[in-house]
Amino acid sequence: MNPKVKELAKMIDHSILHPTLTDEDLRRECEVAKKYDTASVCVKPYAVKQAVELLKGSNVLVGCVIGFPAGNSSIDVKVFETEKACLDGAVEIDMVINIGKALQGDWNYIKEEIRSVTEVSHKHNAIVKVIFETDFVTQTEDKIKLCEICTEVGADYVKTSSGFGFVKQTDGSYNYTGATLDDLKLMRKHSGPNVKVKAAGGVRTLEDLIKVKEAGATRSGATATIQMLDAAMERFGE
Repeated sequence: MNPKVKELAKMIDHSILHPTLTDEDLRRECEVAKKYDTASVCVKPYAVKQAVELLKGSNVLVGCVIGFPAGNSSIDVKVFETEKACLDGAVEIDMVINIGKALQGDWNYIKEEIRSVTEVSHKHNAIVKVIFETDFVTQTEDKIKLCEICTEVGADYVKTSSGFGFVKQTDGSYNYTGATLDDLKLMRKHSGPNVKVKAAGGVRTLEDLIKVKEAGATRSGATATIQMLDAAMERFGE
């Protein structure tokens, strides 16, 4: 694989998270991840064991979402869910914070939550990506505070969104923005040097992927993996 294409492929956490996806869909999407040699797949908790088996012998890691997508589980439940995912074979954990607690400025709760999930993940040699859900947590000072907390407790990544943070629009429909370049730059600026940045939500084209990379992201969640990497191979060569 062309080195430029490989670099882009190893940015991608291939997301297999939609509620309607079946086991057959999981098998198909794991094959996509293997074919394109992505960094990881990101799967629902029940699918971790199956994904590990499907990806055996490849370089694609298995990640699991925790408290997904709304972040409403108690801290104890998130810790239990994390430990189970790690025991099932997940080596990357993408946790959603308690959004309401962040919006009300209960930073002690948020710190304890992120610390607890980070500690159990690191106990099992898994890394942690902390999802802010920037479609809901919109104030700059709140995003900065979350970056500072993640740095303090030793989280491995700050992450923009779940891809399911739907907000009611003026016409009554629901949609989300997901990762923005401004948010990624803000998160990179206010996170410590050992904390990386992940974009998620709305990264659908090769141009999107290149732009989030330039903004400081080293990982990006994606469902449009085939389209992005086929375009990369066309541009940079196979």
